[in-house]
Amino acid sequence: MPILTKHSKKSSFIQTQRETEQLEGKFKLKVVPLEEMLKREIEPVEGKLKFKVIPSDDLLKNYVPRTNINRFEAAIVKESNFAVLKYISGHLDLRRIKKILLTASHSLYSKNVFNNVKAITEANNVRAIVDFKKVNYTRYVNKYFESINSLLPHTGIYIGCVESNRQRNKRLYHKKKKILAILFILTEFIFHRVLPKIKFFKGLYFGITRGKYRFLSTAETLGRLVSCGFDIIEYKKIRGITYFIVMKTREPEFDKNPSYGPLVKLNRIGKNGKIIKVFKFRTMHPYSEYIQDFVLRLNGYNSVGKPAGDFRLTAWGKIFRKYWLDEIPQLINVLKGEMKIMGVRPLSKVRFSEFPEDLQNERIREKPGCIPPYVALNMPSDKGNIEAERIYLKEKHKNPRITDIQYIFMGIANILGRKIHSS
Repeated sequence: MPILTKHSKKSSFIQTQRETEQLEGKFKLKVVPLEEMLKREIEPVEGKLKFKVIPSDDLLKNYVPRTNINRFEAAIVKESNFAVLKYISGHLDLRRIKKILLTASHSLYSKNVFNNVKAITEANNVRAIVDFKKVNYTRYVNKYFESINSLLPHTGIYIGCVESNRQRNKRLYHKKKKILAILFILTEFIFHRVLPKIKFFKGLYFGITRGKYRFLSTAETLGRLVSCGFDIIEYKKIRGITYFIVMKTREPEFDKNPSYGPLVKLNRIGKNGKIIKVFKFRTMHPYSEYIQDFVLRLNGYNSVGKPAGDFRLTAWGKIFRKYWLDEIPQLINVLKGEMKIMGVRPLSKVRFSEFPEDLQNERIREKPGCIPPYVALNMPSDKGNIEAERIYLKEKHKNPRITDIQYIFMGIANILGRKIHSS
């Protein structure tokens, strides 16, 4: 029999049992005391493999081994709700996948706990982990995701959840007056999002909060997952919580320097194909660079050649992009000799790979510029900015200096005249 929770209460158990019986008429729950469960072995349905749950207060307070389909589904409902059960069932065939680990504990940092869980997952060929504790309550988010990665085999499935900043604000402040809600949200943003990013205040912040609740956006959570070796299958908002389903496809990257501060350095292709760090003011949530491929697969490009429906953008980022303020730090690259005022657009590897091969070879002979050709020619669409570079490079080969000067004034005129927008 599975244990649902170390601190299960009779009243909540009875309520859950009634709910399950009313909906399906077949779920039967029985809470087994922790001590009783630890004294015996638990056999899965097929009756071949046996495993013993190793004692650990941190791990076992919400550990549910997979033994019976009805009890397993009921355990999911007990930890969440029927909507989540339906969502999980749509991605995991609960009647075929026998090796699933359910947990609501994030105490995998302890070497003993991790080794015990590793032994369980390997001995029983666990193919999926379903985690009901919100990522927000994890002090070291990446370290936890890296632990999950090492527990799963290649193509293993991890399902978890997070309460995004927007969802939290809606939960706490939707009934308050708008001006008060804005003041509360702004204060929390400065304290929980700005201070931890400043080296001088970082230690003080975590000394006060102990990292008990991490303020996370959906984009940052997904980006962290990708950086830790997972590919995103899907994410969905269910009753004020965002649930995600990811697949292990590689080992973690152990990124020690993700983009976090107000000034970010983005990897872009420069002259001769050399990777340069292009400076910009942050307009996206941290770790957003890891999910660019996912966003493009999801929505493609919009009319101005940017990823459509880009949820990675912050509220202030939209304002910065509207007035081209995010591009100002590129002047640092100009001073370093990596870029010039007028030139081809500095592209990411993903976007560069989408250009025709002949244009790829031609454009890497030039330094990228702060003002790209599509701005000067007002051709911002996905295909338009490719054609704009062809026109610019063709004219530049004939009259290099005159072309750059002409295009600079054309670009400035389009920006000031609001004929073209950054996003």
